[in-house]
Amino acid sequence: MQKNMSLSALLQILFLCPFSTLTAAFNNEDPTLRTMEDFSGYPIHESHSFISNTLSSPLYADAQNLQNQIDELSRLSDTPAPSVTRVLYTEKDVLARRYIKNLMGLSGLSVREDAVGNIFGRWEGDEPELAAVATGSHTDAIPYSGKYDGVVGVLGAIEAINVLKRSGFKPKRSLEVILFTSEEPTRFGISCLGSRLLAGSEALAKALKTTFDGQNISFFDAARSAGYANDQDDLSSVFLKKGTYSAFVELHIEQGPILEDEGISIGIVTAIAAPASIKVEFEGNGGHAGAVLMPNRNDAGLAGAELALAVERHVLESGSIDSVGTVGILELHPGAINSIPSRSHLEIDTRDINEERRNIIIEKIHQSASAIAKKRQVKLTEFKIINQDPPALSEKSIIKAMEEASKELNLSHKFMISRAYHDSLFMARVSPMGMIFIPCYKGYSHKPEEFSSMDAMSNGVKVLALTLAKLSLE
Repeated sequence: MQKNMSLSALLQILFLCPFSTLTAAFNNEDPTLRTMEDFSGYPIHESHSFISNTLSSPLYADAQNLQNQIDELSRLSDTPAPSVTRVLYTEKDVLARRYIKNLMGLSGLSVREDAVGNIFGRWEGDEPELAAVATGSHTDAIPYSGKYDGVVGVLGAIEAINVLKRSGFKPKRSLEVILFTSEEPTRFGISCLGSRLLAGSEALAKALKTTFDGQNISFFDAARSAGYANDQDDLSSVFLKKGTYSAFVELHIEQGPILEDEGISIGIVTAIAAPASIKVEFEGNGGHAGAVLMPNRNDAGLAGAELALAVERHVLESGSIDSVGTVGILELHPGAINSIPSRSHLEIDTRDINEERRNIIIEKIHQSASAIAKKRQVKLTEFKIINQDPPALSEKSIIKAMEEASKELNLSHKFMISRAYHDSLFMARVSPMGMIFIPCYKGYSHKPEEFSSMDAMSNGVKVLALTLAKLSLE
């Protein structure tokens, strides 16, 4: 064989010669194969990829069927298409849950629900006594959002199970698909409600006893209207023991433009930045916009504006691109053009994958709020940290499994940080965790224009399926 043979000729030989023959020839140190390997730069004999060794047929994801399911689920909405609104324990939420449970059943999964409506679909493994491998996301949607956020991680997870079943895979550890209750904070102002409880949040379980929505409906009344929490107000039955799962992997749209802009198929999440939420209020004297002269004012509005700028300054001072801060709400009272604000209300979101660095930023914001109040002679009547969740790191072994899966499927990948809340953040308290991102159009999320292509979803589902298979056999 000539070293300068054409690539097409090489491919013809590979195509015509059975793989088993090539492998056998290599085992006998066939010099022809050595030459072919030298020419191509790739080990032609290699047969220990997970796909060739473990699965009896290639991975096939039915992207069209998955898209049809996403479209069908999007019709269960309280707002017209293309927007989706699906709020916790409403009629549409209950119908969406029923739809998911039916699909789980059709895929041969055994289905159970807990007291707050977390739904589990289980594929029993050969060694069911071992801790299972879990995957999943959410299907609730904020008002006028899109149809892919969360949903891809639930319907895509069910399809990943179907992919493995079609390939002839037999799991050692059981595999579970989870639909988490209320990842969005829309109704009761609590994000990741279901996964927080699964992670054993006693504080949340207690707080829910006195939690009401905007229509003064209690959490438990709402839950019971949807068929949950029927026995008692004790939610400890929802808590999972640490180690319940050997691994948890969530598939999700990126919610940012990086993968699409860089033409990369798969994002492998290495860390999730958790937010801290802060409420701040300043109180001044107010007064008529014309009658009170500038030197005599105690303007609570300007105090709020100055603190908003201080938030930006302190975040930038951290020196890290991973530090972010947002003043998402700035309200002035009485809110009239000819009245000096007597009160300002701010709600601040700060995030970082480094908890210590984020907490330093929070302390600096507090110091600035006190200094601004003193300088402007207004009262700092409230500085309250609403939540201060720790960030979460993906488990190295799961990162490795996701990376290997991407490579075996010949998909480009990128290591990334998630700066959005996900149920994975709290599942990390129960088990080792990892996340897979797929591209979404222009990074749009939580809006009707949200979109991910069938190719992107197919890639994500196959990487998820292969990752779950790898983790199931460990």
